[in-house]
Amino acid sequence: PDRQAIVIPSGLRDPLLDEERMLSGRPIMRAVSEKYLAELSMVPPETGALASVKNGIKTVVGALVNGVRSVLQFIGLVEHRSQAERLAEDLEKNFKVSHEPGSSVMELRFTWSDPEVAQTVLKTWITEYQTQRTKTLGRVSLYAFYEGEVKATGANIIEYKKQIQNYLNQLSAVSISQRLADTSQALNDLRTERNNTTRSIASTKAGLDLLKKQLAEQPKTVSAGRELALNPNRQDLQNRINGKEVERQEMLRSFKDEAPPIRAINEEVSNLKKLLKEQDATVQRSESITPNPIYNRMQNVYADQQTSYARLQTQFIQQNEQIAQLERDRQQALNLEPELSRLQNELDAAEKSYALYKNSLEKSRIDRELDNSQISNIATIEEATFNPSRVFPKSLMMLFLAFPLSVVVGAVALYFFYLLDQRIHDGDKIESNFGVPVWTSLPDLERAQERSAALTSNLHRVYGILPLDQVEERGLTIGFTSVKYGAGVSFVIARLSTLLIEQGHRVRTEGRSPAIPGEIVLINASALSANQDAFVLLRKADLIVLVVRAQDTTVPMLEDTLNNLNTAFKKVDGIIINRRRFEVPEKVLSFLKRIGSRG
Repeated sequence: PDRQAIVIPSGLRDPLLDEERMLSGRPIMRAVSEKYLAELSMVPPETGALASVKNGIKTVVGALVNGVRSVLQFIGLVEHRSQAERLAEDLEKNFKVSHEPGSSVMELRFTWSDPEVAQTVLKTWITEYQTQRTKTLGRVSLYAFYEGEVKATGANIIEYKKQIQNYLNQLSAVSISQRLADTSQALNDLRTERNNTTRSIASTKAGLDLLKKQLAEQPKTVSAGRELALNPNRQDLQNRINGKEVERQEMLRSFKDEAPPIRAINEEVSNLKKLLKEQDATVQRSESITPNPIYNRMQNVYADQQTSYARLQTQFIQQNEQIAQLERDRQQALNLEPELSRLQNELDAAEKSYALYKNSLEKSRIDRELDNSQISNIATIEEATFNPSRVFPKSLMMLFLAFPLSVVVGAVALYFFYLLDQRIHDGDKIESNFGVPVWTSLPDLERAQERSAALTSNLHRVYGILPLDQVEERGLTIGFTSVKYGAGVSFVIARLSTLLIEQGHRVRTEGRSPAIPGEIVLINASALSANQDAFVLLRKADLIVLVVRAQDTTVPMLEDTLNNLNTAFKKVDGIIINRRRFEVPEKVLSFLKRIGSRG
Protein backbone atom coordinates (compact mmCIF):
# COMPACT_ATOMS: atom_id res chain seq x y z
CA PRO A 1 0.00 0.00 0.00
CA ASP A 2 1.09 3.60 -0.66
CA ARG A 3 2.34 5.58 2.36
CA GLN A 4 1.95 9.26 3.04
CA ALA A 5 5.12 11.32 2.65
CA ILE A 6 5.95 14.18 5.04
CA VAL A 7 8.28 16.82 3.58
CA ILE A 8 10.32 18.86 6.07
CA PRO A 9 11.36 22.22 4.57
CA SER A 10 15.09 22.63 4.31
CA GLY A 11 17.04 25.55 3.02
CA LEU A 12 19.68 23.24 1.52
CA ARG A 13 17.25 21.02 -0.42
CA ASP A 14 17.20 21.26 -4.24
CA PRO A 15 13.68 22.46 -5.27
CA LEU A 16 13.85 20.60 -8.61
CA LEU A 17 13.77 17.26 -6.78
CA ASP A 18 10.19 18.00 -5.76
CA GLU A 19 9.32 18.88 -9.36
CA GLU A 20 10.85 15.59 -10.55
CA ARG A 21 8.82 13.64 -7.99
CA MET A 22 5.65 15.39 -9.12
CA LEU A 23 6.53 14.85 -12.81
CA SER A 24 7.04 11.10 -12.36
CA GLY A 25 4.18 10.62 -9.89
CA ARG A 26 1.45 8.01 -10.24
CA PRO A 27 -1.49 10.42 -10.92
CA ILE A 28 0.16 11.99 -13.98
CA MET A 29 1.44 8.62 -15.16
CA ARG A 30 -2.06 7.13 -14.88
CA ALA A 31 -3.61 10.03 -16.82
CA VAL A 32 -1.00 9.68 -19.60
CA SER A 33 -1.63 5.92 -19.89
CA GLU A 34 -5.40 6.44 -20.14
CA LYS A 35 -4.97 9.03 -22.90
CA TYR A 36 -2.56 6.71 -24.70
CA LEU A 37 -5.07 3.85 -24.62
CA ALA A 38 -7.90 6.15 -25.79
CA GLU A 39 -5.87 7.45 -28.74
CA LEU A 40 -4.59 3.96 -29.57
CA SER A 41 -8.15 2.64 -29.86
CA MET A 42 -8.97 5.30 -32.49
CA VAL A 43 -5.95 4.58 -34.70
CA PRO A 44 -7.01 2.55 -37.80
CA PRO A 45 -5.14 -0.75 -38.24
CA GLU A 46 -2.35 -0.93 -40.79
CA THR A 47 -3.10 -2.53 -44.17
CA GLY A 48 -0.92 -4.76 -46.29
CA ALA A 49 0.45 -8.28 -46.18
CA LEU A 50 3.38 -7.49 -43.87
CA ALA A 51 1.18 -5.43 -41.56
CA SER A 52 -1.35 -8.26 -41.40
CA VAL A 53 1.37 -10.76 -40.45
CA LYS A 54 2.74 -8.36 -37.86
CA ASN A 55 -0.69 -7.70 -36.34
CA GLY A 56 -1.41 -11.43 -36.29
CA ILE A 57 1.81 -12.16 -34.41
CA LYS A 58 1.03 -9.38 -31.92
CA THR A 59 -2.47 -10.75 -31.38
CA VAL A 60 -1.21 -14.29 -30.78
CA VAL A 61 1.55 -13.16 -28.41
CA GLY A 62 -0.86 -10.87 -26.54
CA ALA A 63 -3.38 -13.69 -26.16
CA LEU A 64 -0.68 -16.01 -24.76
CA VAL A 65 0.51 -13.37 -22.29
CA ASN A 66 -3.04 -12.65 -21.15
CA GLY A 67 -3.67 -16.36 -20.73
CA VAL A 68 -0.58 -16.80 -18.57
CA ARG A 69 -1.50 -13.72 -16.54
CA SER A 70 -5.04 -15.01 -16.00
CA VAL A 71 -3.69 -18.33 -14.76
CA LEU A 72 -1.28 -16.60 -12.35
CA GLN A 73 -4.07 -14.36 -11.08
CA PHE A 74 -6.35 -17.35 -10.61
CA ILE A 75 -3.85 -19.22 -8.43
CA GLY A 76 -3.06 -16.02 -6.49
CA LEU A 77 0.55 -15.46 -7.51
CA VAL A 78 -0.11 -11.98 -8.95
CA GLU A 79 -2.65 -9.29 -8.20
CA HIS A 80 -5.31 -8.24 -10.67
CA ARG A 81 -4.44 -4.98 -12.42
CA SER A 82 -6.14 -3.08 -15.22
CA GLN A 83 -4.56 -2.42 -18.59
CA ALA A 84 -4.06 1.26 -17.71
CA GLU A 85 -2.12 0.30 -14.55
CA ARG A 86 0.11 -2.12 -16.47
CA LEU A 87 0.76 0.50 -19.13
CA ALA A 88 1.56 3.08 -16.43
CA GLU A 89 4.25 0.75 -15.06
CA ASP A 90 5.72 0.31 -18.56
CA LEU A 91 5.75 4.08 -19.01
CA GLU A 92 7.46 4.52 -15.66
CA LYS A 93 10.20 2.06 -16.65
CA ASN A 94 10.94 3.93 -19.89
CA PHE A 95 10.65 7.47 -18.49
CA LYS A 96 13.64 9.27 -16.99
CA VAL A 97 13.97 12.82 -15.69
CA SER A 98 17.24 14.38 -14.50
CA HIS A 99 19.04 17.68 -14.04
CA GLU A 100 22.55 18.80 -13.37
CA PRO A 101 23.47 19.88 -9.83
CA GLY A 102 22.83 23.58 -9.43
CA SER A 103 20.89 23.77 -12.71
CA SER A 104 17.25 24.79 -13.01
CA VAL A 105 16.66 22.85 -16.25
CA MET A 106 15.14 19.36 -16.20
CA GLU A 107 15.85 16.92 -19.03
CA LEU A 108 13.16 14.35 -19.86
CA ARG A 109 13.84 11.09 -21.73
CA PHE A 110 11.30 8.56 -22.91
CA THR A 111 12.04 5.39 -24.89
CA TRP A 112 9.39 3.45 -26.81
CA SER A 113 9.13 1.00 -29.71
CA ASP A 114 7.79 3.68 -32.09
CA PRO A 115 9.66 7.04 -32.14
CA GLU A 116 6.55 8.98 -33.22
CA VAL A 117 4.53 7.47 -30.39
CA ALA A 118 7.34 8.28 -27.95
CA GLN A 119 7.35 11.92 -29.06
CA THR A 120 3.56 12.16 -28.70
CA VAL A 121 3.58 10.51 -25.27
CA LEU A 122 6.27 12.88 -24.01
CA LYS A 123 4.35 15.94 -25.21
CA THR A 124 1.19 14.61 -23.54
CA TRP A 125 3.18 13.95 -20.36
CA ILE A 126 4.41 17.54 -20.13
CA THR A 127 0.98 19.00 -20.94
CA GLU A 128 -0.70 16.79 -18.36
CA TYR A 129 1.91 17.70 -15.75
CA GLN A 130 1.39 21.43 -16.28
CA THR A 131 -2.41 21.03 -16.26
CA GLN A 132 -2.45 18.98 -13.07
CA ARG A 133 -0.02 21.37 -11.36
CA THR A 134 -2.14 24.38 -12.33
CA LYS A 135 -5.36 22.72 -11.14
CA THR A 136 -3.75 21.78 -7.86
CA LEU A 137 -2.10 25.11 -7.12
CA GLY A 138 -4.44 27.60 -8.75
CA ARG A 139 -8.04 28.31 -9.54
CA VAL A 140 -10.02 26.48 -12.15
CA SER A 141 -9.99 28.39 -15.44
CA LEU A 142 -12.96 28.69 -17.80
CA TYR A 143 -10.67 28.49 -20.82
CA ALA A 144 -11.50 24.84 -21.54
CA PHE A 145 -15.23 25.55 -21.32
CA TYR A 146 -15.10 28.52 -23.68
CA GLU A 147 -12.78 26.66 -26.00
CA GLY A 148 -15.22 23.76 -26.24
CA GLU A 149 -18.14 26.13 -26.80
CA VAL A 150 -16.25 27.98 -29.55
CA LYS A 151 -15.50 24.70 -31.33
CA ALA A 152 -19.06 23.42 -30.92
CA THR A 153 -20.58 26.72 -32.07
CA GLY A 154 -18.21 26.90 -35.03
CA ALA A 155 -19.15 23.38 -36.02
CA ASN A 156 -22.85 24.29 -35.75
CA ILE A 157 -22.32 27.37 -37.93
CA ILE A 158 -20.60 25.28 -40.59
CA GLU A 159 -23.39 22.68 -40.42
CA TYR A 160 -26.10 25.36 -40.75
CA LYS A 161 -24.34 26.90 -43.73
CA LYS A 162 -23.98 23.50 -45.40
CA GLN A 163 -27.69 22.76 -44.91
CA ILE A 164 -28.67 26.19 -46.26
CA GLN A 165 -26.32 25.71 -49.20
CA ASN A 166 -27.83 22.30 -49.97
CA TYR A 167 -31.35 23.72 -49.98
CA LEU A 168 -30.30 26.66 -52.16
CA ASN A 169 -28.56 24.26 -54.54
CA GLN A 170 -31.84 22.36 -54.85
CA LEU A 171 -33.53 25.64 -55.79
CA SER A 172 -30.60 26.85 -57.96
CA ALA A 173 -30.79 30.24 -56.25
CA VAL A 174 -28.70 32.51 -54.07
CA SER A 175 -31.53 33.24 -51.62
CA ILE A 176 -35.08 32.08 -51.00
CA SER A 177 -36.56 35.59 -51.23
CA GLN A 178 -34.86 36.26 -54.54
CA ARG A 179 -36.03 32.88 -55.82
CA LEU A 180 -39.66 33.60 -54.88
CA ALA A 181 -39.50 37.09 -56.40
CA ASP A 182 -38.00 35.82 -59.66
CA THR A 183 -40.52 32.98 -59.88
CA SER A 184 -43.48 35.29 -59.25
CA GLN A 185 -42.25 37.81 -61.82
CA ALA A 186 -41.71 35.05 -64.38
CA LEU A 187 -45.20 33.65 -63.70
CA ASN A 188 -46.82 37.08 -64.19
CA ASP A 189 -44.93 37.66 -67.43
CA LEU A 190 -45.79 34.22 -68.77
CA ARG A 191 -49.46 34.56 -67.86
CA THR A 192 -49.59 37.91 -69.71
CA GLU A 193 -47.93 36.35 -72.72
CA ARG A 194 -50.34 33.39 -72.57
CA ASN A 195 -53.34 35.76 -72.56
CA ASN A 196 -51.93 37.56 -75.58
CA THR A 197 -51.37 34.22 -77.27
CA THR A 198 -54.96 33.17 -76.51
CA ARG A 199 -56.32 36.36 -78.10
CA SER A 200 -54.06 35.87 -81.11
CA ILE A 201 -55.28 32.27 -81.49
CA ALA A 202 -58.93 33.40 -81.39
CA SER A 203 -58.42 36.18 -83.93
CA THR A 204 -56.40 33.92 -86.21
CA LYS A 205 -59.08 31.22 -86.01
CA ALA A 206 -61.80 33.74 -86.97
CA GLY A 207 -59.71 34.95 -89.91
CA LEU A 208 -59.19 31.38 -91.08
CA ASP A 209 -62.93 30.68 -91.02
CA LEU A 210 -63.66 33.86 -93.03
CA LEU A 211 -60.95 33.10 -95.58
CA LYS A 212 -62.21 29.54 -95.96
CA LYS A 213 -65.72 30.84 -96.67
CA GLN A 214 -64.46 33.39 -99.22
CA LEU A 215 -62.29 30.77 -100.92
CA ALA A 216 -65.34 28.57 -101.44
CA GLU A 217 -67.11 31.47 -103.22
CA GLN A 218 -64.22 32.39 -105.53
CA PRO A 219 -63.67 30.54 -108.86
CA LYS A 220 -60.30 28.91 -109.21
CA THR A 221 -59.84 30.06 -112.87
CA VAL A 222 -60.91 33.09 -115.02
CA SER A 223 -61.03 33.75 -118.78
CA ALA A 224 -58.28 35.99 -120.08
CA GLY A 225 -59.57 36.24 -123.74
CA ARG A 226 -61.96 34.70 -126.35
CA GLU A 227 -61.84 34.29 -130.20
CA LEU A 228 -65.28 34.38 -132.06
CA ALA A 229 -66.18 33.18 -135.62
CA LEU A 230 -69.30 32.74 -137.82
CA ASN A 231 -71.29 29.69 -137.01
CA PRO A 232 -70.54 27.14 -139.78
CA ASN A 233 -73.83 25.29 -139.12
CA ARG A 234 -75.78 28.52 -139.67
CA GLN A 235 -73.88 29.17 -142.87
CA ASP A 236 -74.63 25.67 -144.10
CA LEU A 237 -78.33 26.03 -143.31
CA GLN A 238 -78.41 29.42 -145.06
CA ASN A 239 -76.82 27.93 -148.16
CA ARG A 240 -79.33 25.08 -148.18
CA ILE A 241 -82.21 27.57 -147.81
CA ASN A 242 -80.84 29.61 -150.70
CA GLY A 243 -80.55 26.45 -152.79
CA LYS A 244 -84.13 25.47 -152.00
CA GLU A 245 -85.33 28.98 -152.91
CA VAL A 246 -83.63 28.69 -156.27
CA GLU A 247 -85.13 25.23 -156.75
CA ARG A 248 -88.59 26.61 -155.82
CA GLN A 249 -88.32 29.40 -158.34
CA GLU A 250 -87.47 26.92 -161.03
CA MET A 251 -90.39 24.65 -160.04
CA LEU A 252 -92.82 27.61 -160.09
CA ARG A 253 -92.27 27.75 -163.80
CA SER A 254 -93.89 24.41 -164.09
CA PHE A 255 -96.23 24.17 -161.08
CA LYS A 256 -98.63 26.42 -159.23
CA ASP A 257 -98.25 27.57 -155.65
CA GLU A 258 -100.70 25.02 -154.32
CA ALA A 259 -99.10 22.14 -156.14
CA PRO A 260 -97.84 19.34 -153.90
CA PRO A 261 -94.18 19.73 -154.92
CA ILE A 262 -94.36 23.44 -154.23
CA ARG A 263 -95.98 22.89 -150.82
CA ALA A 264 -93.34 20.25 -149.97
CA ILE A 265 -90.48 22.52 -150.82
CA ASN A 266 -92.12 25.42 -148.96
CA GLU A 267 -92.49 23.23 -145.90
CA GLU A 268 -88.85 22.16 -146.17
CA VAL A 269 -87.73 25.79 -146.45
CA SER A 270 -89.85 26.66 -143.43
CA ASN A 271 -88.24 23.89 -141.39
CA LEU A 272 -84.77 25.00 -142.43
CA LYS A 273 -85.54 28.58 -141.38
CA LYS A 274 -86.66 27.35 -137.96
CA LEU A 275 -83.38 25.51 -137.59
CA LEU A 276 -81.55 28.64 -138.73
CA LYS A 277 -83.21 30.73 -136.03
CA GLU A 278 -82.07 28.25 -133.38
CA GLN A 279 -78.42 28.59 -134.44
CA ASP A 280 -76.24 31.44 -133.08
CA ALA A 281 -74.77 33.79 -135.54
CA THR A 282 -71.25 33.38 -134.05
CA VAL A 283 -69.49 30.66 -132.11
CA GLN A 284 -66.50 30.77 -129.67
CA ARG A 285 -63.48 29.50 -131.48
CA SER A 286 -60.95 29.55 -128.55
CA GLU A 287 -60.67 30.80 -124.93
CA SER A 288 -57.60 31.57 -122.68
CA ILE A 289 -58.11 30.23 -119.12
CA THR A 290 -55.76 31.46 -116.28
CA PRO A 291 -55.75 30.85 -112.49
CA ASN A 292 -57.73 33.32 -110.53
CA PRO A 293 -55.14 35.70 -108.92
CA ILE A 294 -57.57 36.66 -106.19
CA TYR A 295 -58.12 33.00 -105.34
CA ASN A 296 -54.36 32.33 -105.29
CA ARG A 297 -53.70 35.36 -103.11
CA MET A 298 -56.41 34.33 -100.69
CA GLN A 299 -55.06 30.76 -100.67
CA ASN A 300 -51.54 32.02 -99.79
CA VAL A 301 -52.95 34.18 -97.05
CA TYR A 302 -54.90 31.16 -95.79
CA ALA A 303 -51.72 29.03 -95.70
CA ASP A 304 -49.84 31.78 -93.83
CA GLN A 305 -52.66 32.07 -91.35
CA GLN A 306 -52.65 28.29 -90.82
CA THR A 307 -48.89 28.37 -90.14
CA SER A 308 -49.35 31.24 -87.73
CA TYR A 309 -52.23 29.38 -86.07
CA ALA A 310 -50.09 26.24 -85.59
CA ARG A 311 -47.21 28.33 -84.25
CA LEU A 312 -49.51 30.08 -81.79
CA GLN A 313 -50.92 26.75 -80.60
CA THR A 314 -47.39 25.38 -80.07
CA GLN A 315 -46.45 28.57 -78.27
CA PHE A 316 -49.55 28.24 -76.10
CA ILE A 317 -48.62 24.64 -75.15
CA GLN A 318 -45.05 25.66 -74.31
CA GLN A 319 -46.26 28.57 -72.22
CA ASN A 320 -48.55 26.23 -70.27
CA GLU A 321 -45.63 23.85 -69.65
CA GLN A 322 -43.41 26.72 -68.52
CA ILE A 323 -46.12 28.03 -66.23
CA ALA A 324 -46.59 24.55 -64.75
CA GLN A 325 -42.83 24.22 -64.18
CA LEU A 326 -42.66 27.65 -62.56
CA GLU A 327 -45.62 26.72 -60.35
CA ARG A 328 -43.76 23.59 -59.23
CA ASP A 329 -40.60 25.63 -58.58
CA ARG A 330 -42.59 28.19 -56.63
CA GLN A 331 -44.29 25.46 -54.59
CA GLN A 332 -40.91 23.86 -53.88
CA ALA A 333 -39.54 27.20 -52.74
CA LEU A 334 -42.61 27.76 -50.54
CA ASN A 335 -42.15 24.31 -49.00
CA LEU A 336 -38.48 24.97 -48.22
CA GLU A 337 -38.96 28.56 -47.07
CA PRO A 338 -39.92 27.74 -43.42
CA GLU A 339 -36.95 25.39 -43.00
CA LEU A 340 -34.58 27.92 -44.58
CA SER A 341 -35.92 30.68 -42.35
CA ARG A 342 -35.43 28.49 -39.28
CA LEU A 343 -31.87 27.62 -40.33
CA GLN A 344 -31.10 31.27 -41.06
CA ASN A 345 -32.38 32.34 -37.63
CA GLU A 346 -30.35 29.62 -35.94
CA LEU A 347 -27.31 30.63 -37.98
CA ASP A 348 -27.66 34.27 -36.93
CA ALA A 349 -28.02 33.24 -33.28
CA ALA A 350 -25.02 30.89 -33.54
CA GLU A 351 -22.87 33.62 -35.11
CA LYS A 352 -23.76 36.00 -32.29
CA SER A 353 -22.98 33.30 -29.72
CA TYR A 354 -19.71 32.53 -31.51
CA ALA A 355 -18.63 36.15 -31.28
CA LEU A 356 -19.46 36.26 -27.55
CA TYR A 357 -17.71 32.94 -26.84
CA LYS A 358 -14.68 34.06 -28.83
CA ASN A 359 -14.40 37.22 -26.78
CA SER A 360 -14.84 35.29 -23.53
CA LEU A 361 -12.26 32.72 -24.69
CA GLU A 362 -9.66 35.42 -25.20
CA LYS A 363 -10.37 36.84 -21.76
CA SER A 364 -10.15 33.40 -20.11
CA ARG A 365 -6.89 32.70 -21.97
CA ILE A 366 -5.44 35.90 -20.54
CA ASP A 367 -6.65 34.90 -17.07
CA ARG A 368 -5.13 31.43 -17.45
CA GLU A 369 -1.78 32.80 -18.52
CA LEU A 370 -1.85 35.19 -15.58
CA ASP A 371 -2.58 32.26 -13.25
CA ASN A 372 0.23 30.24 -14.78
CA SER A 373 2.67 33.10 -14.42
CA GLN A 374 1.65 33.61 -10.81
CA ILE A 375 1.53 29.94 -9.80
CA SER A 376 4.19 28.24 -11.83
CA ASN A 377 7.71 29.25 -12.63
CA ILE A 378 8.09 26.36 -15.13
CA ALA A 379 8.63 27.02 -18.86
CA THR A 380 9.16 24.53 -21.68
CA ILE A 381 12.53 25.37 -23.25
CA GLU A 382 12.48 22.71 -25.99
CA GLU A 383 9.64 20.60 -27.33
CA ALA A 384 9.92 16.82 -27.48
CA THR A 385 12.26 15.96 -30.36
CA PHE A 386 11.88 13.13 -32.86
CA ASN A 387 14.85 10.73 -32.62
CA PRO A 388 14.16 7.47 -34.49
CA SER A 389 16.62 4.62 -34.03
CA ARG A 390 16.93 1.00 -35.09
CA VAL A 391 17.19 -1.83 -32.62
CA PHE A 392 19.46 -4.74 -33.56
CA PRO A 393 16.93 -7.60 -33.29
CA LYS A 394 14.52 -5.74 -35.59
CA SER A 395 17.21 -5.09 -38.20
CA LEU A 396 18.29 -8.73 -38.06
CA MET A 397 14.71 -9.89 -38.49
CA MET A 398 14.27 -7.59 -41.47
CA LEU A 399 17.41 -9.04 -43.04
CA PHE A 400 16.13 -12.57 -42.52
CA LEU A 401 12.76 -11.68 -44.06
CA ALA A 402 14.28 -9.75 -46.96
CA PHE A 403 15.83 -12.80 -48.67
CA PRO A 404 12.68 -14.97 -49.01
CA LEU A 405 10.59 -11.94 -49.92
CA SER A 406 13.07 -10.92 -52.62
CA VAL A 407 13.03 -14.48 -53.97
CA VAL A 408 9.23 -14.45 -54.11
CA VAL A 409 9.14 -11.02 -55.78
CA GLY A 410 11.76 -12.12 -58.31
CA ALA A 411 9.83 -15.29 -59.11
CA VAL A 412 6.60 -13.34 -59.56
CA ALA A 413 8.39 -10.86 -61.83
CA LEU A 414 9.86 -13.68 -63.94
CA TYR A 415 6.45 -15.32 -64.23
CA PHE A 416 4.89 -11.98 -65.17
CA PHE A 417 7.42 -11.34 -67.94
CA TYR A 418 7.04 -14.95 -69.07
CA LEU A 419 3.31 -14.34 -69.53
CA LEU A 420 3.99 -11.12 -71.44
CA ASP A 421 6.54 -12.76 -73.79
CA GLN A 422 4.72 -13.69 -77.02
CA ARG A 423 7.84 -14.83 -78.88
CA ILE A 424 8.32 -18.41 -80.02
CA HIS A 425 11.37 -19.99 -78.40
CA ASP A 426 10.81 -23.64 -79.31
CA GLY A 427 8.12 -25.89 -80.71
CA ASP A 428 6.36 -26.47 -77.41
CA LYS A 429 2.53 -26.37 -77.65
CA ILE A 430 2.55 -25.31 -81.34
CA GLU A 431 1.03 -28.57 -82.53
CA SER A 432 -1.57 -28.61 -79.75
CA ASN A 433 -2.56 -24.96 -80.29
CA PHE A 434 -2.46 -24.72 -84.09
CA GLY A 435 -2.80 -28.35 -85.25
CA VAL A 436 0.39 -28.26 -87.36
CA PRO A 437 3.23 -30.71 -86.55
CA VAL A 438 6.71 -29.39 -85.79
CA TRP A 439 9.14 -31.33 -87.99
CA THR A 440 12.32 -30.25 -86.25
CA SER A 441 14.21 -27.45 -84.51
CA LEU A 442 17.50 -26.25 -86.01
CA PRO A 443 20.02 -24.80 -83.53
CA ASP A 444 21.64 -21.38 -83.93
CA LEU A 445 25.13 -21.93 -85.40
CA GLU A 446 26.25 -18.34 -84.83
CA ARG A 447 26.36 -18.78 -81.08
CA ALA A 448 27.85 -22.31 -80.92
CA GLN A 449 29.85 -23.71 -83.80
CA GLU A 450 29.90 -27.17 -82.25
CA ARG A 451 26.16 -27.52 -82.80
CA SER A 452 26.64 -28.51 -86.47
CA ALA A 453 26.22 -32.17 -85.49
CA ALA A 454 22.85 -31.38 -83.92
CA LEU A 455 21.88 -29.48 -87.08
CA THR A 456 22.74 -32.49 -89.27
CA SER A 457 20.77 -34.78 -86.98
CA ASN A 458 17.69 -32.54 -87.15
CA LEU A 459 17.95 -32.34 -90.95
CA HIS A 460 18.02 -36.15 -91.08
CA ARG A 461 14.79 -36.04 -89.09
CA VAL A 462 13.24 -33.88 -91.82
CA TYR A 463 14.65 -36.27 -94.41
CA GLY A 464 12.89 -39.15 -92.69
CA ILE A 465 9.54 -37.32 -92.78
CA LEU A 466 9.60 -36.59 -96.53
CA PRO A 467 7.47 -38.92 -98.74
CA LEU A 468 10.38 -40.10 -100.90
CA ASP A 469 8.39 -43.02 -102.33
CA GLN A 470 6.68 -40.76 -104.85
CA VAL A 471 9.89 -39.20 -106.16
CA GLU A 472 10.52 -41.88 -108.78
CA GLU A 473 6.90 -41.89 -109.99
CA ARG A 474 5.95 -38.19 -110.23
CA GLY A 475 8.67 -36.23 -108.39
CA LEU A 476 8.36 -34.16 -105.22
CA THR A 477 7.90 -30.39 -104.89
CA ILE A 478 8.45 -28.87 -101.43
CA GLY A 479 7.55 -25.21 -100.82
CA PHE A 480 9.33 -23.39 -97.99
CA THR A 481 7.82 -20.14 -96.74
CA SER A 482 8.16 -17.88 -93.70
CA VAL A 483 6.41 -15.06 -91.90
CA LYS A 484 8.93 -12.42 -93.03
CA TYR A 485 12.41 -12.09 -94.45
CA GLY A 486 15.32 -13.27 -92.33
CA ALA A 487 13.74 -16.46 -91.04
CA GLY A 488 16.43 -18.61 -92.76
CA VAL A 489 14.48 -20.18 -95.64
CA SER A 490 17.49 -20.03 -97.97
CA PHE A 491 19.69 -21.58 -95.27
CA VAL A 492 17.26 -24.46 -94.69
CA ILE A 493 16.91 -25.09 -98.45
CA ALA A 494 20.68 -25.05 -98.93
CA ARG A 495 21.38 -27.47 -96.07
CA LEU A 496 18.48 -29.76 -97.00
CA SER A 497 19.48 -29.84 -100.68
CA THR A 498 23.04 -30.77 -99.68
CA LEU A 499 21.70 -33.62 -97.54
CA LEU A 500 19.42 -34.86 -100.35
CA ILE A 501 22.26 -34.78 -102.88
CA GLU A 502 24.45 -36.72 -100.46
CA GLN A 503 21.68 -39.32 -100.27
CA GLY A 504 21.70 -39.71 -104.07
CA HIS A 505 18.68 -37.64 -105.04
CA ARG A 506 18.47 -35.17 -107.90
CA VAL A 507 17.62 -31.79 -106.40
CA ARG A 508 16.68 -28.50 -108.08
CA THR A 509 16.32 -25.20 -106.23
CA GLU A 510 15.92 -22.82 -109.19
CA GLY A 511 13.10 -22.30 -111.65
CA ARG A 512 9.33 -22.42 -111.33
CA SER A 513 8.52 -25.53 -113.33
CA PRO A 514 7.05 -28.47 -111.39
CA ALA A 515 9.12 -31.51 -110.48
CA ILE A 516 9.53 -34.28 -112.99
CA PRO A 517 9.73 -37.96 -112.03
CA GLY A 518 12.92 -38.69 -110.11
CA GLU A 519 13.45 -35.03 -109.16
CA ILE A 520 13.01 -33.10 -105.90
CA VAL A 521 12.28 -29.37 -106.24
CA LEU A 522 12.79 -27.04 -103.27
CA ILE A 523 10.84 -23.78 -103.73
CA ASN A 524 11.87 -20.60 -101.87
CA ALA A 525 8.69 -18.60 -101.13
CA SER A 526 9.86 -16.68 -98.06
CA ALA A 527 8.14 -13.63 -96.57
CA LEU A 528 4.56 -14.63 -97.24
CA SER A 529 3.13 -11.23 -96.34
CA ALA A 530 5.69 -9.18 -98.34
CA ASN A 531 6.45 -11.46 -101.32
CA GLN A 532 3.90 -11.10 -104.12
CA ASP A 533 5.00 -14.35 -105.84
CA ALA A 534 4.85 -16.51 -102.69
CA PHE A 535 1.30 -17.76 -103.16
CA VAL A 536 1.90 -18.41 -106.89
CA LEU A 537 5.00 -20.49 -106.12
CA LEU A 538 3.31 -22.47 -103.36
CA ARG A 539 0.42 -23.52 -105.62
CA LYS A 540 2.74 -26.03 -107.33
CA ALA A 541 4.08 -27.51 -104.07
CA ASP A 542 3.19 -30.99 -102.87
CA LEU A 543 4.30 -30.10 -99.34
CA ILE A 544 4.18 -26.68 -97.66
CA VAL A 545 6.67 -26.11 -94.84
CA LEU A 546 6.67 -22.95 -92.68
CA VAL A 547 10.10 -21.86 -91.39
CA VAL A 548 9.83 -19.95 -88.08
CA ARG A 549 12.75 -18.04 -86.61
CA ALA A 550 13.00 -18.58 -82.87
CA GLN A 551 12.90 -15.52 -80.57
CA ASP A 552 11.90 -13.32 -83.53
CA THR A 553 8.49 -14.62 -84.61
CA THR A 554 5.58 -13.99 -82.24
CA VAL A 555 2.48 -16.10 -81.68
CA PRO A 556 0.10 -13.57 -83.36
CA MET A 557 2.38 -13.44 -86.45
CA LEU A 558 2.47 -17.25 -86.65
CA GLU A 559 -1.30 -17.52 -86.21
CA ASP A 560 -1.93 -14.97 -88.99
CA THR A 561 0.44 -16.74 -91.41
CA LEU A 562 -1.11 -20.15 -90.72
CA ASN A 563 -4.60 -18.72 -91.28
CA ASN A 564 -3.51 -17.27 -94.64
CA LEU A 565 -1.95 -20.58 -95.74
CA ASN A 566 -4.95 -22.61 -94.62
CA THR A 567 -7.28 -20.22 -96.43
CA ALA A 568 -5.26 -20.36 -99.65
CA PHE A 569 -4.13 -24.02 -99.76
CA LYS A 570 -6.24 -25.76 -97.06
CA LYS A 571 -3.10 -27.23 -95.50
CA VAL A 572 0.27 -26.62 -93.84
CA ASP A 573 2.28 -29.84 -93.68
CA GLY A 574 4.91 -28.90 -91.13
CA ILE A 575 6.84 -26.23 -89.21
CA ILE A 576 10.63 -25.96 -88.85
CA ILE A 577 11.95 -23.89 -85.93
CA ASN A 578 15.16 -22.22 -87.14
CA ARG A 579 17.97 -20.68 -85.07
CA ARG A 580 16.73 -22.07 -81.79
CA ARG A 581 18.79 -20.72 -78.90
CA PHE A 582 19.26 -22.14 -75.46
CA GLU A 583 18.66 -19.55 -72.75
CA VAL A 584 21.18 -21.25 -70.45
CA PRO A 585 24.76 -20.11 -71.32
CA GLU A 586 27.15 -22.64 -72.80
CA LYS A 587 29.54 -22.31 -69.88
CA VAL A 588 26.80 -23.28 -67.45
CA LEU A 589 25.83 -26.26 -69.59
CA SER A 590 29.46 -27.39 -69.81
CA PHE A 591 29.84 -27.03 -66.06
CA LEU A 592 26.69 -29.10 -65.47
CA LYS A 593 27.97 -31.75 -67.89
CA ARG A 594 31.27 -31.99 -66.01
CA ILE A 595 29.44 -32.34 -62.71
CA GLY A 596 27.23 -35.04 -64.21
CA SER A 597 30.21 -36.95 -65.61
CA ARG A 598 31.97 -36.84 -62.23
CA GLY A 599 28.87 -38.09 -60.49
